[in-house]
Amino acid sequence: MPELPEVEVVRRGLEKHVVGARVESTEVLHPRSVRRHFEGAADLVGRITGQRIDSALRRGKFLWLTLAPAGEALVVHLGMSGQMLVQAPDVPREKHARVVAVLDNGYELRFVDQRTFGGWAIAPIVEIDGTLVPEPVAHIARDPLDPLFDAEATVNVLRGKHTEIKRALLDQTIVSGVGNIYADEALWRAKLHGNRPTDRLTRPQLRTLLNSAHAVMGEALAQGGTSFDSLYVNVNGQSGYFSRSLDAYGREDEPCRRCGTAIRREKFMNRSSYSCPVCQPRPRGTR
Repeated sequence: MPELPEVEVVRRGLEKHVVGARVESTEVLHPRSVRRHFEGAADLVGRITGQRIDSALRRGKFLWLTLAPAGEALVVHLGMSGQMLVQAPDVPREKHARVVAVLDNGYELRFVDQRTFGGWAIAPIVEIDGTLVPEPVAHIARDPLDPLFDAEATVNVLRGKHTEIKRALLDQTIVSGVGNIYADEALWRAKLHGNRPTDRLTRPQLRTLLNSAHAVMGEALAQGGTSFDSLYVNVNGQSGYFSRSLDAYGREDEPCRRCGTAIRREKFMNRSSYSCPVCQPRPRGTR
């Protein structure tokens, strides 16, 4: 699933190519891609058509377009394979195109989703902590790249939890935008094993971890995000290159770039965690 850097790359592309454009017509090509819009496909089409795209915004891994004059948000769930592509009308539609909006600037905004886990939905906008967000995003915490992100407050929350630190990093209500890839990368940089209990970590350790998450996601963003296959691309269909710079994730049996020890892979929440056995020792009492 795309994480913060990948979603931010898409957001910037949408900001450049579709903000200010008006939706002339909309076509839903697969009903699953609007299943989160409970009023149905016809209602979504009616509410988006004729609207102007005022802004492209994001919180963590959650992306939305604000619509005017309605004052609503088009919330985009990318899921595992969703893509927001901006194409000229004469470009043949992609095999897995699910929703297509024709814009008055000469482009089409196409939602392409091979696995149909993602989708579009219209939602009201609410104010949370002085920031306007779509109602479905109201419970999502700020992310480390947000200028208003409060690292000390997040440290306090983490210290008050009794859970594994990687599990806490993936909890979008504590800190958003961090997924499996960047959790492993931040933990490697902070020299912490993902099974370490949050309430046994010191404040300096937690600050270092949050700073590491900020740094690694910023570096990934500068390289267009992390792409392992053709499913993650920006609005122009281009892949990101940060996978070449990963220090832990996906590097099983390759040497740690700090100490040379082979990176290990462990099971974690129906997925995999990657870490260095020497630089990131397991907490005592765990296997």
